[in-house]
This record gives sequence, structure tokens and C-alpha cells, in this order.
Amino acid sequence: MEFTKGHGTGNDFVLLPDPDGQLDLTPELVAALCDRRRGVGADGVLRVVRAAKHPEGAGQAGEAEWFMDYWNSDGSLAEMCGNGARVFVRYLIDAGLATPAGAALPVATRAGVVRARVEGQAIAVEMRRPRLHAGSTATLGGLTLPGTAVDLGNPHLVCVLPASLELSALDLTTAPGFDPALFPTGVNVEFIVAGEPIDGTDAHTLMRVYERGSAETLSCGTGACAVAAVALRDAARDTGRVAVDVPGGRLTVTVTDDSCWLSGPAVLVATGEVDLAGLPVSA
Repeated sequence: MEFTKGHGTGNDFVLLPDPDGQLDLTPELVAALCDRRRGVGADGVLRVVRAAKHPEGAGQAGEAEWFMDYWNSDGSLAEMCGNGARVFVRYLIDAGLATPAGAALPVATRAGVVRARVEGQAIAVEMRRPRLHAGSTATLGGLTLPGTAVDLGNPHLVCVLPASLELSALDLTTAPGFDPALFPTGVNVEFIVAGEPIDGTDAHTLMRVYERGSAETLSCGTGACAVAAVALRDAARDTGRVAVDVPGGRLTVTVTDDSCWLSGPAVLVATGEVDLAGLPVSA
């Protein structure tokens, strides 16, 4: 099987070219590909398939040629991935499947059509405006931390840490607890603290994240957008530009009246073939 490996601020993916939707992708195969010791290793899999050739993308084929079929590293499906969308677009451009010129490039996802544009070495994607809709809590060890539920087409819970608790001190080797009534399909949990002011931004935050289906990752694009929305709310703003530092680098989020732009590096690092017979699953 041919593959490409890419990442956005350390959030890494195995991309599988399957333009005509002929690949028999299963949860077991996805988990095996993402295995960091016995597979290629990644936070998730991005299947590159024409929207018209995928049952979940066919309804969007009139708006976007390509569908981002995103799977978490445990083999579960996900609605959206901001960093994944940026890496997906980098692949389309580098593979000659799309051109960066002109209007923003549309990409179909389970959360709807998103649009991308090239900004020098960065790729930016436009997603829905984050919707802050409820208060809740996350539990971590003996801690109970208040947070805000945020909808970006996928679920998030953003927890601002108290001044007495350091971000680096959190133990994210196990999944945080959450309210299953509010998040029946699970949730991405972001933990944040304020950073030093940065010129040209309205807020600056530092973030760690435990992603649903992938454990702690070096970055989460939709998570950064959720964090930006909370940071702007706490600054008494509805819109603005926020720098979000994650363990894998820096993302910039611009929240407008009707959308949210996520910008940062998107890098392809390798292409090759994987021997399915060598994976820890019978594919």
C-alpha cells in the first residue's frame, strides 16, 4: 500500500491515496498503520478520496472534489481534524491534484465543506465559527477542573487551569473524565494557561490536549480553534486573532463574525510503501 507521512505542528498522519474509493479500510488496519512501533506511526489516517466516490462525501461532491476520510489512531472515525485538513491540502497541492491559485480550495469532511488557502509556507483552513454552548468539568487524577464545551463539528471541552496548577505538571497518560450525558460520543479535552502578550494578536494561550481516539497529541487544530474562542470570550471579545502554542509549535487562529481560520505549518516528510503482511493485523 502506498502512503505519505505528514504533520502539522507535530500532529502526524498517514495519508493513503485512494481517489476512486477502492481501498478496504477497516478500524483494525487503521490502528495497525498508526502503531508507532509495528506500523508507520501516526495520530490518525487521512484517506484521500474523491467526494463522489465516498458514501459520506457524495452529497458534497458538487462543492468539493476531494473528501478527507479521517480516522483516529484507534480506528474510530472522526468528524473533523483541523491539522489533518491542512496536511490533506498540502498533499493535494504537492501531488498535483489541486492548485493553490485563485479562490480558497474546498475540501469535503464529515463536518461539512471547509476551505483552505496557501499562506507562504503555511496552510490555513476556514472552518465553522466555534460555538460555546455549555459549562462542564473534566476530572484528571484527583483534580476536577471547570471547562467550557465548544462545538466545531466535533466536540471539545476547554479547561482554563488555575494559577496554582502548571500546564506541564498535568498527567495525560490516561484519559480525562467527562460528562457522558453532554458528550455521548466522547470529547477532545484541552487544558490551557495564558501566555505572554504577542504583538498583532488579541490573546496568547498555551495548550495541551487529550484527543478522543488518539490520547495526548502534540497538537490539535480544532482544539486550538476551541481554545481561541474561549480566550477571546475571557477577553470580552467576539472576534480576534489568537496565538496558540502547543507542544509541537504555534498555530494562529482568527475568529471572524461567521467563521474561524486556522493557520500553521503543514509538512510532508516521507512517501513509501507499507507491506500489509508485516502489519500487526490481517488486512
